[in-house]
Amino acid sequence: SHQFTMQRILVTGGCGYIGSHTLVSLLTSTTTTYSVVVIDNLANSSCESLHRVADISSLANFSIDADGTSGQDSNGRLCFRKVDCCDATALRAVFDEFKSQGGFTAAIHFAGLKAVGESKIIPLQYYEVNIGATWTLLKLMEEYDCRSIVFSSSATVYGVAKDEKAKLKESDEVGVTITNCYGRTKYMIEQILTDFHVSQSLENKKKWSIAILRYFNPAGAHPSGKMGEDPDGVPNNLMPFVAQVAVGRRPHVTIFGNDYDTPDGTGIRDYLHVMDLAEGHVAALRHLDGEGKGNSKLNVFNLGTGTGYSVIDMIEAMGKAVGKPIPHVMGARRPGDVTIYMADPTRAKEEMGWEATRNLDDMCNDLWRWQTLNPNGYLKE
Repeated sequence: SHQFTMQRILVTGGCGYIGSHTLVSLLTSTTTTYSVVVIDNLANSSCESLHRVADISSLANFSIDADGTSGQDSNGRLCFRKVDCCDATALRAVFDEFKSQGGFTAAIHFAGLKAVGESKIIPLQYYEVNIGATWTLLKLMEEYDCRSIVFSSSATVYGVAKDEKAKLKESDEVGVTITNCYGRTKYMIEQILTDFHVSQSLENKKKWSIAILRYFNPAGAHPSGKMGEDPDGVPNNLMPFVAQVAVGRRPHVTIFGNDYDTPDGTGIRDYLHVMDLAEGHVAALRHLDGEGKGNSKLNVFNLGTGTGYSVIDMIEAMGKAVGKPIPHVMGARRPGDVTIYMADPTRAKEEMGWEATRNLDDMCNDLWRWQTLNPNGYLKE
């Protein structure tokens, strides 16, 4: 009865910042009709983001059950199941539930703990959750004949580059100089995926298609202002912190070091609009599917703009978006900070046809729209 191909995608951690924006890219795709099953344990997110996704994607009657454990719209394009990826029994139940409807075409794996500083304090939890979730997911995917996965990794796997002015390439060494436990879990998962992919290419096994995506600092929000980043407590990232200063929740931004060898003396970083990043995840999915050039391969891509922005650039662009200067003070360098930390996104353009189309002003304008319309994030007033 289907006149078109419908792909059902399992998205782990789909209520989070990057995951939720990726849902919008999937559900509004004009080339492929995607249905999405989101699993999230809501440890660091809110399922309110799914109501916003449904609204932006024009899905009818999306609702979540009174007990908060499941939800969907009337056409089943967006389903939510409150499941922890480390819980094999609960995750298996999701695979069982959708098996009769054709199962999953592929998975996009976001679920995990992601605060760099916290990872140094509770490393065992980071290793258990991040690696355990991936291991449980891969075993069930293989058992239920779903052999295509996009893994949302991190450019932190590169560690500290030998030449701290060079843009990092996918062929560069990873793993050796990583400075935090969070980055090491991402690196270890990349190793697991690599070993697994090799094992599946041996005789009499079914081949897997894998994409590993490495990126630095996602920023901005959906242009509607209905969705964005909703960090708990003090933001770990510069952009949401600057936005909270702009709105008066915090007094000023501290710039850590202004004597770096850069045009304005402040460190240069790699920022990427969250909608470009979301589209990058969908591009990776397409790259892996039957007709895609990445099918049955292990693919590694950096995602970024290729343009570095300094801390001062960021603060000034945010001030422009807000319409008033952002108060900032100078502080000492932080140990471990490098001059320039950027990835080279050339391969993603050449092989997947993906490139970022949004700039720093877009990131700041969209972030400010989200912040203005939702001063308390997803919390209901």
